[in-house]
Amino acid sequence: MATKIFTGDMPELMENILNNLNEEINSIYSCALVSRHWCKMSIPILWRDPFTFARDAMFISRYFSSLSENDRMILNEYGIDIEFPCTLFNYSRFLKAFDSSIVDDRIQELISKLINNLPTDIDLKEHVANLLFKIFIESGATLSKLALDMSDDIDDIKPEIFYSLGQNMLFFSRLQDLSVIIESKSCIKNAIALFKILADNATKINSLTFHTSIYEPLLCRTFASIIKSQEQLGRFNLIGGSAFEPRSCCIMSALECQKKALREIKIERCAYGEEFEVLKNCENLEVIRILHYKEEIKLLKILGTSLSKISTLEILSYSIDASNLIPILENSGSLLQRLRLYSERREICSLSLLIETLISFCPNITYLYISSIKFSNKFLDLIGSLQKLLYLTLRWIDDGSEKE
Repeated sequence: MATKIFTGDMPELMENILNNLNEEINSIYSCALVSRHWCKMSIPILWRDPFTFARDAMFISRYFSSLSENDRMILNEYGIDIEFPCTLFNYSRFLKAFDSSIVDDRIQELISKLINNLPTDIDLKEHVANLLFKIFIESGATLSKLALDMSDDIDDIKPEIFYSLGQNMLFFSRLQDLSVIIESKSCIKNAIALFKILADNATKINSLTFHTSIYEPLLCRTFASIIKSQEQLGRFNLIGGSAFEPRSCCIMSALECQKKALREIKIERCAYGEEFEVLKNCENLEVIRILHYKEEIKLLKILGTSLSKISTLEILSYSIDASNLIPILENSGSLLQRLRLYSERREICSLSLLIETLISFCPNITYLYISSIKFSNKFLDLIGSLQKLLYLTLRWIDDGSEKE
């Protein structure tokens, strides 16, 4: 065993060590220079998420080595005339994380350098984005994290990309973290097509985020199918807006299929509807974040009588009546470790009852944040009772002004 360690003949051990250096890019670069063996293990890690960590956008040109002559000619017609290097590795195959906003910025940076800082041509930008997407899909890459911002300036996804996704099912087969933002009605058709592919091919998602201010029934139904197709969905974030009506769609009711797996929920800018009552059946729910939620009182009353394993509770609202939190605090008791209450405009009501409940039932809190409160000596009793407290923020209201 010792001989193998010193000779570097334990690839599984070295891979574990390098994986623990995942975000220490300089250290991994150094490892790649040690030997051919270390290089082979370091390069795939360096190219998992190059769009985030690379210092210069010119690294993108390495992906172009696999372009067809026709694609290269099209780039030349746009004014991009670069060397297409022969590479030792199939770098595109190593990609694990794809964030459309970051990729979009890097493409703009690349084009700006290649065409002498002229204003970026939107058609060229979209063409390069689609080329990259196609290269990644057809290279055999398997994503673990995907973030798509489908707004007005999103790169338009071409039909051949959807065809390629249909032919290369492994691309999404190991996806664990999916985040989608839809803020433009012009993106709905592409989003629906993509959701259908994800529902069929991505079944191992653990963290799922859906952010939209648009209500479109078919869009909601296809997204709900993604929820239903997951083997174990542990975290779900739903962020709405003025025109989004979750009470009228089927997204929340789809969580019934994940009632044993779901452990964390975040609901932001949504209005209460009966569909949200599905959360009371999520027996293993541990983290609840409710932000700018209309009629949160109704939801808290339902959750307070049914959930008893909450370790993190966060409420951000225009005003907060702490009496509505008492059942959920009492039921969670010693399991509660993090509590954040942020009242934006008004003083938190029933504060004395809140303090008494925390002292009596929640001794294991390590993080406590409470805003919009008036000073009381009872807070000294509360702080003294929380022996495991590590982080504390109390924001006072004093004569109309707030102090920390």
